[in-house]
Amino acid sequence: MAHRTRRTRLLTALGSTALATTTALAAAPPQAAAPPTVTVQPDPSRAQEEFEGWGTSLAWFANATGDHPPEVREKLADLVFGDSGLGLNIARYNIGGGNAPDVRDYLRPGGAVQGWWQAPAGTTREDTDWWDPADPAHWNPDADRTQRWWVDRIKDDIDHWETFSNSPPWFMTKSGYVSGGFDAHEDQLKEESVDDFVAYLTGATERLEKAHGIEVDTIAPFNEPNTDYWSTRLGADGQPVGGRQEGAHIGPGLQQKVLRALAPALAKSRTGAKTSAMDETNPTLFAANWNSYLAEVRGLVDRLNVHTYGTQGRTTVRDLAKEAGKPLWMSEVEGEWDPDGQDFTDMRSGLGLAQHMVDDLRELEPSAWVFWQPVEDYDNMKPGGESEQGGNWGSIQLPFDCTAEDTPKTCPIRTNTKFDTARNFTHTIRPGDRLVTVDDTSSAAAIRADGGGATVVHVNSGGEERSVTVDLSKFSHVSRDATMTPVVTSADGALEEKDPVPVEDGRATFTVPAESVTSFVVDGAS
Repeated sequence: MAHRTRRTRLLTALGSTALATTTALAAAPPQAAAPPTVTVQPDPSRAQEEFEGWGTSLAWFANATGDHPPEVREKLADLVFGDSGLGLNIARYNIGGGNAPDVRDYLRPGGAVQGWWQAPAGTTREDTDWWDPADPAHWNPDADRTQRWWVDRIKDDIDHWETFSNSPPWFMTKSGYVSGGFDAHEDQLKEESVDDFVAYLTGATERLEKAHGIEVDTIAPFNEPNTDYWSTRLGADGQPVGGRQEGAHIGPGLQQKVLRALAPALAKSRTGAKTSAMDETNPTLFAANWNSYLAEVRGLVDRLNVHTYGTQGRTTVRDLAKEAGKPLWMSEVEGEWDPDGQDFTDMRSGLGLAQHMVDDLRELEPSAWVFWQPVEDYDNMKPGGESEQGGNWGSIQLPFDCTAEDTPKTCPIRTNTKFDTARNFTHTIRPGDRLVTVDDTSSAAAIRADGGGATVVHVNSGGEERSVTVDLSKFSHVSRDATMTPVVTSADGALEEKDPVPVEDGRATFTVPAESVTSFVVDGAS
């Protein structure tokens, strides 16, 4: 949008009774107020390591949709991993724990990810001592076919694979269920099962790599482990009714025992995967766990993974990673950012996600940013699903219960504004770029891998347009023909590329719409 101009008009009034005319200045109308202004100054002298990219966990959505009709699956794959979609290049494969064969499924749609074990006929929840990781008959090489359809479909798009666990299999847990213990504050993994657990993780990873021709970079053995989220409650019939997803409380002491066992298991394994940890739910709890680790255990962790469901303490985790000399991933987040429930047009969702991404990139300085899942179950999110007004998790929603007889028309895929605003980041900050410090809390910035330009992503959550000046004075060279191309997402459209703005005296200015996310793509600055 061009700058508004301010004009005054000189009006001539004709006398109604005189033969002669007189002129008078009419009162000038109120002048339009100039839009608020902000200047954004990226500092390329404070560049991070190469950005590895954008990703997602496969997990529930892949488990639920891997047997959807081909047309539906292909459209969904394009939206998540295609160049015109989110363009993700990182995937986290969920190694399911799996409940005992005699336990009815009570988990949320997609949540019952099949485990890689294969129990003898007649095995029940009470049978917990049968598994031998060295016995090929105790492994199911055909496990989890739906999530693994996705592995085959996207492997040419993926630069980094991670396997992760939400819960050990039922026979390694104290409660006998993968949804958590009967006391959510007690460790769920049996101490005597630590070696079996790491054998399970490494064995499943080896089999996944061999079956699909991929290489897994890291194994993440925990998911939000030191929380009270994971518990199981039994109904009057003795069947579980509480807890709707796999999860296991594993406190810092037991975490260290697992990490000590995982390192030698990986050294002996056929996978080249390293260790990431500990995927805690927020930076504050991550820091508490990490600071409780002994120095020798910290040395066994190759990359730090943190979630940002809580936002305090981002810079603390950033500094811990720098002090340890280890890369850091923001490895999971999702949310509503819209108090009114399921909605596909309200910009508040997109703006909320975009600001969260800006804050993560600025404060954590991660080498990768990973969605929990950009795909959610439409039926679970609609009013009457998880809540009365419905939910707005995910950038893409479709029914998880579509059948082979369905079509894209009867199994529709919907995108909300989070899908649009997220693409402002994933399309313009690419793997190999380097995040740089920026002095505006509504902006994130990166310099391009080829050294010939930069990107600033700016979020205007306000209700009026805003004049944004990108100041390139900290760049060592700005060419005479340098330009800045705005790419705007607002209620009026997604990723609308505007005319390039010339960079003059190291600065370029553009007025962004109200409630918008704009990527400023700079060419000619190095």
